[in-house]
Amino acid sequence: KVSESVREKAWKTYESLSAADGALACNKKKKETWGVCIFIVAIDLDEVTFTFTELLKSINKSVCTFFQFLKEVDVNMDTVSTKVDSTVSRLKKKYDVLFALYRKFERTCGLIYLEQPSSEISAELSSLLVLKNYWITFLLAKGKVLQVEDDLVISFQLLLCVLDYFIKLSPPAMLKEPYKSSVSAVTVNGSTRTPRRGQNRSSRTAKQLDTDTKIIEILCKEHDCNLDEVKNVYFTSFVPFLNSAGIVASNGLPEVEVILKQYDELYLKNKDIDARLFLNHDETLQPDVIACSQLERTPLKNNPDEEINIILPQTPVRAAMNNIQQLIMILNSATDKPSDTLIMYFNNCTVNPKDSILKRVESFDHIFKKKFAEAVGQGWAEIGSQRYKLGVRLYYRVMESMLKSEEERLSVQNFSKLLNDNIFHTSLLACAVEVVMATYGRNASQSDSTSAETDLSFPWILNVFDLKAFDFYKVIESFIRAEPSLTREMIKHLECCEHRIMESLAWQSGSPLFDLIKLSKEREGQTDQPEPTSSLNMPLQHNHTAADLYLSPVKSPKKKASGPPPSATSTPDAQPAGIPPTQKPQKSTSLSLFYKKVYLLAYRRLHTLFLHLLSEHPDLEPLIWTLFQHTLQNEYELMRDRHLDQIMMCSMYGICKVKNVDLRFKIIVSAYKELCNTNQETFKRVLIREEQYDSIIVFYNLVFMQKLKTNILQYASSRPPTLSPIPHIPRSPYQFSNSPRRVPAGNNIYISPLKSPYKFSDGFQSPTKMTPRSRILVSIGESFGTSEKFQKINQMLCNSEGQLKRSAEAGAAAPKPLKRLRFDIEGQDEADGSKHLPQESKFQQKLAEMTSTRTRMQKQKLNDGNDTSASEEK
Repeated sequence: KVSESVREKAWKTYESLSAADGALACNKKKKETWGVCIFIVAIDLDEVTFTFTELLKSINKSVCTFFQFLKEVDVNMDTVSTKVDSTVSRLKKKYDVLFALYRKFERTCGLIYLEQPSSEISAELSSLLVLKNYWITFLLAKGKVLQVEDDLVISFQLLLCVLDYFIKLSPPAMLKEPYKSSVSAVTVNGSTRTPRRGQNRSSRTAKQLDTDTKIIEILCKEHDCNLDEVKNVYFTSFVPFLNSAGIVASNGLPEVEVILKQYDELYLKNKDIDARLFLNHDETLQPDVIACSQLERTPLKNNPDEEINIILPQTPVRAAMNNIQQLIMILNSATDKPSDTLIMYFNNCTVNPKDSILKRVESFDHIFKKKFAEAVGQGWAEIGSQRYKLGVRLYYRVMESMLKSEEERLSVQNFSKLLNDNIFHTSLLACAVEVVMATYGRNASQSDSTSAETDLSFPWILNVFDLKAFDFYKVIESFIRAEPSLTREMIKHLECCEHRIMESLAWQSGSPLFDLIKLSKEREGQTDQPEPTSSLNMPLQHNHTAADLYLSPVKSPKKKASGPPPSATSTPDAQPAGIPPTQKPQKSTSLSLFYKKVYLLAYRRLHTLFLHLLSEHPDLEPLIWTLFQHTLQNEYELMRDRHLDQIMMCSMYGICKVKNVDLRFKIIVSAYKELCNTNQETFKRVLIREEQYDSIIVFYNLVFMQKLKTNILQYASSRPPTLSPIPHIPRSPYQFSNSPRRVPAGNNIYISPLKSPYKFSDGFQSPTKMTPRSRILVSIGESFGTSEKFQKINQMLCNSEGQLKRSAEAGAAAPKPLKRLRFDIEGQDEADGSKHLPQESKFQQKLAEMTSTRTRMQKQKLNDGNDTSASEEK
């Protein structure tokens, strides 16, 4: 099936691989190497005349092992192009989603159908036939109506529609409860069943099938799926698919051969993975055993007599559904319109922003719906509108929280300047919608961070809202602080968005960042800098809010007007009263904070790579960092349309070269590939000059070295440049005190501080359900076991304290002990001094005391962090 041109070029690639450093591995796997070469060249030449599954079968490799081998043969960075990388990424994401969905599908069918139905059911309706019919119908539906192949949630909702359709057409004798009763009830109330070719077929009309929602309600409840969303998918996408595929309800169960033929055409057209092979558990589609061992691992009991509910690790589908449920619960109390409190803030403004806000929200509703349908498929426009509406609720909720905080901070209520700022509102709305999109767009693969992106992933939202990355960055930290109910995953996602902006997106041509830097340089002449190096060793602590960043000056004011103290209604960086207006123009808060964060991110990346490669040369790290920091500060144009890591790797190579340390670029890149959150395009496709790209080695020789040659050579002289201070690395501003804290001296006891998402009065899942692996789980606010459990914990704690004392007596450097956990104090809550009511049970008292303990631990942890920061500042 391979063309002559592909064969010729593939053979040259094969010969070059055999002669390269990886020749030993390639010579041992000649057949596999030849297959990989054909795959690479066929994609590069756009002459793919075979399917991906056919290739895997030919060389007897699974999907996972093929991708791993492809990574191994790319020893010189030029074997696999970015075009091939992109294709592989798409294939892997599609495989991850299909694998996760098939596992879920098998388990779900096991809960719906009897393994050995009664003899009245025809052999033609065996469970295997049912599985085959369902799965291939789903694959066909997914391929025809869904343009985004790697959207796990939408794909699962579509799968539930397929299940609902087939369950309604199944004989009740095949089904388990509660599906059997539901189908029987519909049969009695709907229409009779008539045998057809020995099978029990339903002759109900399509209308009757569509209007009965009992089955889909059960499925949604079982899988924590939003019923309205699934019904929307059913009527706007699944029913049109049935009509287009010639599958109508009145004909009963569709013929397998008809569906097979249609899917075969689709598979041959796409030339990728034959997902029918999941039904046979085909070895080419089985996951890598090592990668899956972590997923399958469950906790072990020390005492087999102990009655402990083992909590299994969450599957990708279950984790996605849980995250969505949490988000919906948070937003259930929010409204689609501004609250009375927000209206009050609007009315207090000099210029009331209400009309412009409502008009902006409505305008973006149409834009988002259109863009979502273009990305996912025209039948999914209403789903996009539903997600946007959730984002609007979050937008109003966070805006209100921000304004309340500003009011407390500044004691003012007139926020006219901020609330009439278009970029602020667009950024805040985009951030809220991004949180919703990321919650729904959870990745199917938990092991590979590079597979987390989908077609709708950040920075897709920036294009939808026509927003600059640097403007979006300004709202992220304030957004996180204003919404305490954000899950850990969402906080981590927004932090990743911030990192992507700092490492590349904010440095794209047309970014307002370059204008701000230019203005900053003009403040005191070219000697000035965006952020002085003297601030690098200062802790990253600030009280800047979104108002400070969005209203930070971009132009130098000619005159300072007198007025109220700095607030969200005036320029936040305003000069103190009494200083003449002739003094230097104001400095941009947003630029200053951005540079501090960029320096911090840059040093963290450098330090990680340095430990991988040059731990035996510790004296080189400050030199590399000084060159790296100097480039970002004084040669910032080198960052235009490039990536932070490109400058980092070039700085490392340049210093090693001038210091005669043997470190080749290939070694740097090999180590870089192993770091988390990296992309091969970073070193394979670097901008050389306008619209011309090449490898990072070419960039170093033609651009980086030419620009910094004089500076680099200074490090070899007797008078090297003054070293830049190493940035102070604080705790991430987004890592709040919500991590479980370990009780000293063993026993594996952890205390988790309270966090608002788990308020049980709001209907959230309990920590018991949310914890993946645990031994004894104690949840404040819900009933739990017997008092013996608490006595057991007390006994374990006493043992911990005894061990701690013994280790201290032995002269060991004991860790700073936590304040004693006092479960047994009765009658008083230490947190607020309140007395317990006499009618409270002892168990309720213990719960209240544990709440107090958590609160005190939280305060202690925060105080410890403040003490550390203060000592470092000194």
